[in-house]
Amino acid sequence: MGKALLLVVLVGLGLGFLIPLDEGDSPKAEVAQSAEPAEVAAERPAGPAAAGWGTETRLRRESGGHFLAQARINGQPIQAVVDTGASTVALTVADAQRAGIAVDPSRFDVVGTGASGAVRGHEISLSSVSVDGKEVRSIRGVVLEGLDVSLLGQSYLSRISGVEMRGDEMVLR
Repeated sequence: MGKALLLVVLVGLGLGFLIPLDEGDSPKAEVAQSAEPAEVAAERPAGPAAAGWGTETRLRRESGGHFLAQARINGQPIQAVVDTGASTVALTVADAQRAGIAVDPSRFDVVGTGASGAVRGHEISLSSVSVDGKEVRSIRGVVLEGLDVSLLGQSYLSRISGVEMRGDEMVLR
């Protein structure tokens, strides 16, 4: 089952990179206004995922066509592409190490097949994943060899209140 899961992740990633987009899009995040105490606002994650604390997080499509979010994985800040076609959270080796996961690339196994052939990595369990205060605990994931950017897939997205696309905007609830 692990190989099938990874194959679905890789197919989703591949499809996400193949969708043609208008290069004129600007990499902006909309910030929702909220009445919150200053000390709460100071704790809000900064970066592409800035939005309504505890309500909606609005992400603008980046110039490359992807939606980037500043996530906290095992408490550590990690920038990731929100990939609705990926079935799990997939981390780069560097991001996995930053999140406190012991990674030994010499022990990676073939975990699936992608467009370029065999994909190597290993399955992991993450203590927590959150974006803009939307935290989910005990998340399945995978560390992949050669991955350029970490991915937030369905093992996280299916456990928050909702994900909606509105043109060049993605809304996380």
